[in-house]
Amino acid sequence: MTPSARTQAAIEILDQVIAAARDDGAAADTLVARYFAARRYAGSKDRRAVRDTVFAAIRLCGERPATGRAAVLALAKRNAVLAATFDGSAHGPAPVTEDEPVARFGVAPGWLVKLLAASGIAGQELPALVGRAPLDVRLNAMASQDEELPDAEAVPGLPHARRLPAGTDLSALAGLLEVQDAGSQAVAVSVGAEPGEAVVDLCAGGGGKTLALAAAMDGRGAILACDTDRGRLSRLPPRAAKAGVRIVEVRLLDPAREAGRLADWRGRADRVLVDAPCSGTGTWRRNPEARWRLTPARLDRLTALQARLLDLGAELVRPGGLLVHVVCSLLDAEGADRVADFLARHPGWAAEDARCPLGRPRGPGTRLTPAADGTDGFFVARLRAPC
Repeated sequence: MTPSARTQAAIEILDQVIAAARDDGAAADTLVARYFAARRYAGSKDRRAVRDTVFAAIRLCGERPATGRAAVLALAKRNAVLAATFDGSAHGPAPVTEDEPVARFGVAPGWLVKLLAASGIAGQELPALVGRAPLDVRLNAMASQDEELPDAEAVPGLPHARRLPAGTDLSALAGLLEVQDAGSQAVAVSVGAEPGEAVVDLCAGGGGKTLALAAAMDGRGAILACDTDRGRLSRLPPRAAKAGVRIVEVRLLDPAREAGRLADWRGRADRVLVDAPCSGTGTWRRNPEARWRLTPARLDRLTALQARLLDLGAELVRPGGLLVHVVCSLLDAEGADRVADFLARHPGWAAEDARCPLGRPRGPGTRLTPAADGTDGFFVARLRAPC
């Protein structure tokens, strides 16, 4: 592909990304893969160059652009080499016309920037939200050896976390480690799961935190891993098998009917982790187009769901047990405010120190941010049930 053809390819992919963000379609990574699956002639260098342009444009534009061309033109304002590819050549983009629309630079849509500022995320915290994320892994304490990862950096406060150079091939290390952001590992530590306990991971997804809990429990006790997403939950059993984890029961739940499926665990769990669905404002480094998908109405639906899941989790906790609220969000509406609302509705419950090895206090919990901690953004709070 010529440089101009690469630019045109990026524009076409961005048009698809913008439409998917508007209509709740596929993720940008998926759209890039689909685009090149139909264009086998593109070499690896072409694919990498186009992908880099696509994601650079996504990171640059806070508001959802009108078109892929407008997004790439914004990037071209800062890149003379890219600007020169708008030359009208075969398979390339047409030359730039006078007063042609150009997407705006920014970190996020205006309404979200205001919410972030009200939540204490401003100044140098903002650009870090859309920077590139590192490659973090969690060593399997029962199997992994550091000599397998000669270029790894330790993460202070997390003995099993390692940070690897971008592009490290992990294909030969299945079972020895799990790809998991250091922030995700840190909030899993906050759960404080111990050997022999009964633990519920209420929103387990693909099981990253479930496996971290199993490692903390040294393979002793019982973990119930639940989710309403069959596809994501189906990835947990093979991951657990590779890691040698045998204490996890996987249970698929029906949305809005979870309580019935969990009746046998009511008042039984020593600890319940509610890693709730959220806006993902702390994960924009990995999914930058997610900020184009979020709307005020969607945020309202998420906070209502979080409140309902906390109430559900509280029913499973034994007297004196622990409920842990986690969101990969930096918004107080999903973190500090959500916990304050729970405590107001549940007399006798109390927030206690989050015991998180990273982050700083935020309301009744602890918050991690990309700028301050070098991790994805998280909020975690530990809530103790009355005896």
